[in-house]
Amino acid sequence: MKHVTILVPKGNANLSSITGSHEILTSANAYWRKQGNKPMLEITLASTVSELKLDAGFVTVHPIHIQEIAKTDLLIIPSAPYSAQLIRENEAMIGWIREQYLGGAEIASMCTGAFLLAATGLINGRLCSTHWSAEASFRQMFPKINLQADKLITAEKGIYTNGGAYSFLNLILFLVEKYFDRQTAIYCSKIFQIDMERSSQSPFFIFQTQKNHGDSLIEQAQTYIEEHLSGKISFEELAAELAISRRNFDRRFIKATGNTPVEYLQRVKIEVAKKSLEKGRKSIFEVMDEVGYSDDKAFREVFRKITSLSPLAYKARYNKESASV
Repeated sequence: MKHVTILVPKGNANLSSITGSHEILTSANAYWRKQGNKPMLEITLASTVSELKLDAGFVTVHPIHIQEIAKTDLLIIPSAPYSAQLIRENEAMIGWIREQYLGGAEIASMCTGAFLLAATGLINGRLCSTHWSAEASFRQMFPKINLQADKLITAEKGIYTNGGAYSFLNLILFLVEKYFDRQTAIYCSKIFQIDMERSSQSPFFIFQTQKNHGDSLIEQAQTYIEEHLSGKISFEELAAELAISRRNFDRRFIKATGNTPVEYLQRVKIEVAKKSLEKGRKSIFEVMDEVGYSDDKAFREVFRKITSLSPLAYKARYNKESASV
């Protein structure tokens, strides 16, 4: 039998990712037993304190202490409000997670639980995902980690992570299939009505222009880009206008925003296009023209690259009106 430890960190951890994980794994265990098998999992809630109040104090949980667990097979780190304080408050737990992994345990982090996972140092140079809205903060705090913010699930050397919010359900199904079998995962997907085929959180991404970096010159460049989306922008000329070489302009832009100037321009264009498609008052060709694309193929390729959907599929998904070109 495998031992699963669902951690409850200090700092108002997300209750749904704790109870949801417990409920789905428990149901998988029950279904497995109905097929004539012995129980696969023993599931425990653990923390560094004996009582925690969650959901603004509406719910109280009483986990066992992590030191009572000599060895576990799988650690689940729930989502939690990310900050330097979260890491400071949970230093003992972070050290224990590291010890358990080095002792053979696997780890699954959910959403912004990736911040606690990252603080262990175990995923430096490795793949990781987290909620798209936390991407900039995560990259700033943990620059050595290969963050894949568009990925719904990452898996590398016994460490599993997922994207944002309720996509933790897909990670749990992934673990059910790994620890039980495909049929049990399908059963859970039907009982809990979870789409097993999702592979990306890109369609849910809302691009947030990063302007809290403190580089006023790059902020000027960002503002210029955002105000001239429908026209052709020459970054050579923009750099010259700002009295900086193109090479230094690119270097400072990437350092400040995490994107090259071209990537930033594409993301801003596509974000504006997404909003227009959601409203549904314009055709795809009108939206394309609005954000400065004259090449239909190029627009569709960039749109799919960023959102994982075609413009038509995006409009069909997020607009009440019938999709049309």
